[in-house]
Amino acid sequence: MTVQILFAAPSEQWADYEAPLTDALKATGMDYALATDLPPGTVDYMVYAPDSAVQDFTPYTRLKAVLNLWAGVEKVVFNPTLTAPLTRMVDEEGLTQGMVEWVTGHVLRHHLGMDRHIVNPGNLWDHEAPPLAPERPVTILGMGALGKACARTLRHLGFPVTGWSRSEKRIANVNCVHGEAGLAQALRGAQILVLLLPETRETENILSGPALSLLERGAVVINPGRGPLIDDAALLAALDSGHISHATLDVFRVEPLPKDDPYWTHPKVTITPHVASETRPASAARVIAENIRRKEAGLPLMHLVDRLVGY
Repeated sequence: MTVQILFAAPSEQWADYEAPLTDALKATGMDYALATDLPPGTVDYMVYAPDSAVQDFTPYTRLKAVLNLWAGVEKVVFNPTLTAPLTRMVDEEGLTQGMVEWVTGHVLRHHLGMDRHIVNPGNLWDHEAPPLAPERPVTILGMGALGKACARTLRHLGFPVTGWSRSEKRIANVNCVHGEAGLAQALRGAQILVLLLPETRETENILSGPALSLLERGAVVINPGRGPLIDDAALLAALDSGHISHATLDVFRVEPLPKDDPYWTHPKVTITPHVASETRPASAARVIAENIRRKEAGLPLMHLVDRLVGY
C-alpha cells in the first residue's frame, strides 16, 4: 500500500525539500507518494512547519504522525485538533551542529573579550590577558539534545559547565542539576549563561530579575533558545546597572525584532537574526524518512513530543 505523505509548509520551502525528501524516502525502499496537495482523508504522514496553512487537523482522519520541521513545537503542540503523534526535529548533522558552532563561537567571543580588541577606537594597547577556560564557569539552562551537545563541546574546551533541566539528567563531566532548587544553584556565580530551553508555560520569563541577580556581576547572557525565556525589562535593567555586562540574543518575543525595540540601540546588546541553528533540508529529510520507515515497520517514533510537558 502506498504511503501518502503531505508536505505542509510555506510554498518556498518545497523547493528546498522536494529533492532531499525524495532521495531520502527512495532510500528506505517504501512505496510512497509525496506531495504538497493531497485529499486530507488520504494522508498518512504530514511533514509540517507550524507556520503552514494547515492549522485544523480534524480532516486528516488517517494521520499516523506529524513530523515537525522545527526543533521547537510550541506553536503546534497544544493545538486541540491535533491528536496524532507529534515529533520534533532532532538533526545532529545539521541543526545540532549549527547550534554547537554558534554557541561555542559566542561563548569564546565573550570569554576572550574579543570585542575589546575588535572595537578599539582609542587604539589602546591593553595587555591584560583573559582567564583560561577552567576559570570561567558556564551555565546552560536546558539539557535536551542541543544543550547536551553544547555542554560536551564546552567541557572539551575546558570550561566548567553546569547544566540545568526540569528533570534529572546525567552527562559525563557536566555538573547536572534540576528542579527549582537546582535552578538557583545553576545560576549562582555563573559568568556566562546560555539559554537552550523550550518555550513552555513553565519556562516563560525564567530569566527574571531575581534570577539575573544570582549571576556573577559582569556576567554575559547568550540566548539562542526562545525569546520568551527572558523578562526583557529585567534584562535591560540589569544591563543598565552593569550587573550584566552583555547580552547576545538570537531569538525574541516578536520576530523580526521591531525597528524601535530598545535592544537594537543598546550598547551592551548583540542581535543576531534567529540564525543560531537552522534546519538543513538534506540531513533533516533523512531524519523524517527514517521516522516514517520506523512507524511503518511497527517501531517507535524517534523524538516523540510529550504533549503534557510541551516538548
